[in-house]
Amino acid sequence: MNETYLIILISLAYFFLGVLTVLLRRNTIIMLMGLELMLNSTNFLLITVGNITKTLDGQIFSILVLAIAASEVALGLAIVVNLYRLKQTTNIDDFFSLRSK
Repeated sequence: MNETYLIILISLAYFFLGVLTVLLRRNTIIMLMGLELMLNSTNFLLITVGNITKTLDGQIFSILVLAIAASEVALGLAIVVNLYRLKQTTNIDDFFSLRSK
């Protein structure tokens, strides 16, 4: 088996592990960690494809994804902190009723 195929399979495994984390967990912080796992596996795949094609496109897109991931973490954690102050929980099911009574 070629090593590039092995790297692609590992990246896909990490991506689907992140998808399962987002779909199966109810804690918002764990869900954000699963989303980060998906973005990092995408970076891994982009760099691998860039090495296969012998161009810098994969590395450039990887830097773009890193910037998006950093902003996602900042905004996501700010939203989670504000929702925790409101509801005193990080369970995603408790955030669906945000109307004040």
